[in-house]
Amino acid sequence: MSRFRDSKFSLLKEYVPGEQPQDKKYIKLNTNESPFPPSPLVISSVNAEEVAKLNLYSDPECKILKKTVAERYGVETENVFLSNGSDEILNFAFMLYGNVNGTVFPDISYGFYKVFGDLYNIKYDAIPLTESFEINPEDYKNTNKFVVIANPNAPTGIALTLDVIEDIIRSNPDNVVLIDEAYVDFGAESALSLIDKYNNLIVCRTYSKSRSLAGARLGFAFASKELIADLELIRNSTNPYNINRLTQIAGTACIREDEYYMNACKEIEKVREYTRAELLKLGFEVLESKANFLFAKHNEIDGNELYLKLKGRGVLVRHFTSERICQFNRITIGTKDQMDIFLETVKSIMEEEK
Repeated sequence: MSRFRDSKFSLLKEYVPGEQPQDKKYIKLNTNESPFPPSPLVISSVNAEEVAKLNLYSDPECKILKKTVAERYGVETENVFLSNGSDEILNFAFMLYGNVNGTVFPDISYGFYKVFGDLYNIKYDAIPLTESFEINPEDYKNTNKFVVIANPNAPTGIALTLDVIEDIIRSNPDNVVLIDEAYVDFGAESALSLIDKYNNLIVCRTYSKSRSLAGARLGFAFASKELIADLELIRNSTNPYNINRLTQIAGTACIREDEYYMNACKEIEKVREYTRAELLKLGFEVLESKANFLFAKHNEIDGNELYLKLKGRGVLVRHFTSERICQFNRITIGTKDQMDIFLETVKSIMEEEK
């Protein structure tokens, strides 16, 4: 670290993304990417003609993409915010609202929440999940703080129902509630229908999971026009060209082929339930998931040992080291063929443990 850096960053622990090893070909079940490629229209739209225009700036207002998103979800364009991945929305929201009265979020959730809290010197409460790794809704009612909840939660995959989410929003009328719906398309209920009813709600989404565009870095949010204006203020004060030309084109084409992606989500849900059932037969504890991953552990093998043995055999999953969840691994749902290879590899490892 340089001697020129502001000392306030000396204790900052940065976010650690899932590993992307290049040493050999892996079955990659560690970063919750879609196993399916982008839709045909996306692939044909990002073509040589469009690449040739990269000498020109992108549209800072993303007019075509924003209109397409608004039409797909039945909202006005003034209720849509577009971002460089949903992490940018989270970053801006923590910057805007985190220090007003402090912030609350679950202690076991998306790792960036704590990073943003520390980055902006926010007084936050990381509220413990229950013994069954669930969010207790009562912990988030009447907080008088900025509330951030991933629904479904990560890495657990457990989702809250819409009525519970609404109770939390209703009980915090003077503070922003952000519902991070990165995984909502895999079986959970969205809070989108509540944005007209509650002007303190931000619903955060991403193209990275259910729409096969993790590499394009595109996120979007829904909220009242006042909250959208807040987010636009920060965007235009930092990087007004935050979404590049090709990503805008890909995102627009993606929304226009919505059926392709919703069918892919249904297939992932089907394979998720199959994989969960097979892991339960093998004696694993597997949390019920509404996301595109499973969170699982086995009492007869250490979580890190299982992760390393899988990696050695060409299958990547995500292992976390914090004490309460270090025996679990998060397993992204791939294709049926990929999950069959994963399951056979797990079986062979467990046989060795006997």
